[in-house]
Amino acid sequence: MLVHIKDIVPLARKNGYAIGAFNTANLETTLAIVKAAVAKHSPAIIQVSESTIRYAGIKPITHIVETISKNEAVDVPIALHLDHGKSFHSIAECVNAGFSSIMIDASDLPFDENVFLTKSVVDYTHKRKVWTQGEIGRLMGVEDDVKVKEKDAMYTDPQEAVDFAKKTGVDTLAVAVGQSHGAVNLKQGKAEEISIKQLEKISKKVSVPLVLHGASDIAENQIKEARKLGVSIVNIDTEIRMAFSRSIRRVLEENKDMIDPRKIMAPTMAEMQRVIENKIEMFGSANKA
Repeated sequence: MLVHIKDIVPLARKNGYAIGAFNTANLETTLAIVKAAVAKHSPAIIQVSESTIRYAGIKPITHIVETISKNEAVDVPIALHLDHGKSFHSIAECVNAGFSSIMIDASDLPFDENVFLTKSVVDYTHKRKVWTQGEIGRLMGVEDDVKVKEKDAMYTDPQEAVDFAKKTGVDTLAVAVGQSHGAVNLKQGKAEEISIKQLEKISKKVSVPLVLHGASDIAENQIKEARKLGVSIVNIDTEIRMAFSRSIRRVLEENKDMIDPRKIMAPTMAEMQRVIENKIEMFGSANKA
């Protein structure tokens, strides 16, 4: 069932688990996310990006998520969220389409400008009973429209984080503590190290639920520590994409004459679902629906 994000995130924060925010761009990925949530009886957040909206269209992708959530997850709560919103147009579009949460990513701007833009979005969304996620600090890497070179990456400053949260009124806060977009380390076969000490400093000052972006290659023990420090949402995208593309390559290599899209795509759903179920277990949200 499709629910407001406020119905699931506060419970996660209170009880020390995190909810996976899984990106989708199509029917197959959406089905994999929902089936994994149902199999693990876990709440989940399905998020789309501006590039996905350009690819699929706001109405088609929203209707896919709504329909699958309603019919395949009758007793499992699913929330719909905009990931890395950059323009006020796309934010308004998602609010009007029924998203219960949006992200305004102004982390590339100076602090004062980030505060001003984020506060303007919060004022707009809160009047419409929609949650807003802001971001302070910058993650290295590439994900859709987000591109940050290593030299431009920066950790979230704890004092700036608390000032930002107070001045903007955001409902959730994405922080940078050493992780990266695009799972650079995962592609090299190793886990990523985040600064638990920096995260602890932030969590002591900030009262809103924290969000980890770029989490596909963060080690399980660090995810567990992050949960104890107020991280209530963990974003996963690249690892799902890798499972999707890996499966398609394998199927087509093994079946060079196969032309039925259903037979080509069905294994991708199973492979993505396995990845998502493993993440749900890691985040501690299994059996929390």
